[in-house]
Amino acid sequence: MTDRRCAGLLLVLGLSLVCFTAAEELKLDEALLSVRNHLPDAITLLYVSDYCYQCLFQPLLTVPSANSSQPANNATIISTRFTLTIQVMREGGSKDPVCSWKQLYGEHGKYIISVHSSLMEQENGTVKCDTVLGKQPSNAYLPLLVAFGVLLFITGLYYFVAYIIRLGCTQRFIEDFSRRTSYVFSNESALSQEQNAAVPKPKRLLSLDTFRGFSLTVMVFCNYGGGGYWFFQHAPWNGLTIADLVMPWFVFIIGTSVALAFSSMRKKGVHLPQLLRKLTWRTCVLMAIGVFFINYGPADGPLSWRWARIPGVLQRLGFTYFVVAFLFACFSKQNSDIVESHQWSAAVRDIVTYWPEWIIMIALETVSLCLTFLLPVPGCPTGYLGPGGIGSYGQYPNCTGGAAGYIDKWLLGANHIYRYPSCMDLYKTTEPFDPEGVLGTINSVAMAFFGLQAGKIILIYRKFPLKIIKRFLIWSILLGTVSAILTKCTRDEGFIPINKNLWSLSFVTTLSCFSFLLLSLMFYVIDVRHWWGGQPFIYPGMNSIFVYVGHALLAMYFPFNWEVKDSKFHFELLAQDLLGTSIWVLVAYLLYRQKFFLKI
Repeated sequence: MTDRRCAGLLLVLGLSLVCFTAAEELKLDEALLSVRNHLPDAITLLYVSDYCYQCLFQPLLTVPSANSSQPANNATIISTRFTLTIQVMREGGSKDPVCSWKQLYGEHGKYIISVHSSLMEQENGTVKCDTVLGKQPSNAYLPLLVAFGVLLFITGLYYFVAYIIRLGCTQRFIEDFSRRTSYVFSNESALSQEQNAAVPKPKRLLSLDTFRGFSLTVMVFCNYGGGGYWFFQHAPWNGLTIADLVMPWFVFIIGTSVALAFSSMRKKGVHLPQLLRKLTWRTCVLMAIGVFFINYGPADGPLSWRWARIPGVLQRLGFTYFVVAFLFACFSKQNSDIVESHQWSAAVRDIVTYWPEWIIMIALETVSLCLTFLLPVPGCPTGYLGPGGIGSYGQYPNCTGGAAGYIDKWLLGANHIYRYPSCMDLYKTTEPFDPEGVLGTINSVAMAFFGLQAGKIILIYRKFPLKIIKRFLIWSILLGTVSAILTKCTRDEGFIPINKNLWSLSFVTTLSCFSFLLLSLMFYVIDVRHWWGGQPFIYPGMNSIFVYVGHALLAMYFPFNWEVKDSKFHFELLAQDLLGTSIWVLVAYLLYRQKFFLKI
């Protein structure tokens, strides 16, 4: 009897040591699940993530049968990103689970599951699964709260200093100090001021630069890792995260910028052939940078055509820019001033004036939808929009992306598209899929076209700021309504779910809705009321190409990246990514002070 007790004690001590070691090795978004089986039969635990739509249960852990004196034990590491549904299956018994539960586990927590049946319940076979919290999970969001507090303090300090500087006594002191220190250069300074005053400067739309800079800043932070938080990374398939918002905003801004820039050039006498040469050159440069610099890094080894990725972010931006710029250059009107009229067309002048562009865009979108829902894909159902793998209950494991994935493989080859899609881990997919693929590019053009529409509204109603805001809000409501219909206000059950990987139509309408809202808010606060100058986002917004290319090329170098000593927590990772992002904002500010703006 003593030997049995010693053996049991050693077993418990051994399990505790294994669990302690596993707990010490826990990383971000991980918890430890220990299972004690009191049943005379071995059990198997199956799991599925609630974020994984129509997914098959996957094996998690097997625990042997208990002996006469001690339960059997085993432990495993589980993900804490999404809610998990876990089932306990008795080996050799029914295919139905003996018990199941749903829970969102906390990061670095230790959970003990006891599977047992009482003496009274053994006769009818009822099994209970009790959960005990062995170790309290850590607060994964505390670093975010600290970072938010620090940024809030810095912002408050900035505006406090700005308020002090604007005070009358401070202004008098600065003027007196300036007169004493710059008396020698007073004549030259006055002459320079007179010359600058004689040359009228064009008025920029500061809200657009701020919107561009805000999108770019968030993009840099997400690309650097977002502190290791899952919502700063792309959604596995359907749905939206913060990382999914920024590139569509940037695409929307491209369309708005095209309208304002090309309209200004046409007023200066730039002819159509010159505009076409300019937009073609810029498209070629963007695509070349994307293919030869952004897709390649020193860690990849010598560049080889056997594995080089053809699509990419800058390639998509370049092609999107080419299409919307070509349309606007060919069909824009030099005189876009609004004329008061009671005709029905006056209320929709920003649409009917550019009717050829709308016909072309509707035709492109019709082609996109027909290819998506009508193109036969070998081995896959027609119109399939899923990720493949274990999704759709494992019926179509090799159908990742449906028609979009099939077209990319047919046109570009499987070796020349992205091989690690965001759905790979959750849906256990093995097929490559490119989120910047060919079919999705048509919808990115549609996104930029909505941005072009925003630019046309600004041009036509530029003398009536409140009308601009009103029309922005109308467009936002219309696009939001379309999104609600397409998605049925659900993540996965709609006619066309929101999907960044596919750049689905509902994704475009939803993000265009957000874009109109954000731009109208910034336009009102910055350009109409002048409550905010757009700092600090306006600085990277005025040097977007430099910041984007620079942050991508130098991402793996110090001070943007270093060896993290404690990778189990978010503090150092968040500090690293915030520092890297802040450095690029500072660089953009210094370039702004030097009046250096990289343009293509």
